[in-house]
Amino acid sequence: MARKNQKAPWEPEEEIIWVSKTEMKNDMEDLQRLGEQLVELKPSVLEKFPLSEELADAIKDAQRFKNEAKRRQLQYIGKLMRTEDPEPIQAALDKVRNKHSQATAELHKLEQLRDRIIEEGDSAIADAIELYPNADRQRLRQLARQANKEKKASKPPKASREIFQTLKALNEE
Repeated sequence: MARKNQKAPWEPEEEIIWVSKTEMKNDMEDLQRLGEQLVELKPSVLEKFPLSEELADAIKDAQRFKNEAKRRQLQYIGKLMRTEDPEPIQAALDKVRNKHSQATAELHKLEQLRDRIIEEGDSAIADAIELYPNADRQRLRQLARQANKEKKASKPPKASREIFQTLKALNEE
């Protein structure tokens, strides 16, 4: 007679995943660090994060506290983070931190387009019109000619700056 707790040999065994105590501690410390990063953010930015009401309140409290009280509150936030899904919070944090570099990259693209307009002329202006249909082709041509004249005469790049400001305004529309 077979024992009750034995499985038949043809039944698949369940795979048991062992997690060490150190690994669990590291995971909890990561969650606490994520909570610390949230505490450093401004309240207006925090409103956009997918946080539970309890966690949001704990973060607001931690922003008011100092020294030992803040340390204990951060540990409490780490404890609350264990019940939350950290992935959407981390994604929102990455998005906030990356916003500055995205804006910088956008300005670099506009600078490159401006330089192309000055160097290449009509073909680059056509590309700019394709990107920004509201752009004034005649004004861009005029500014490009002016920028080339300023460059040859070694004058300050006033027209070049104006092209950039025009492109920046069109990009913000």
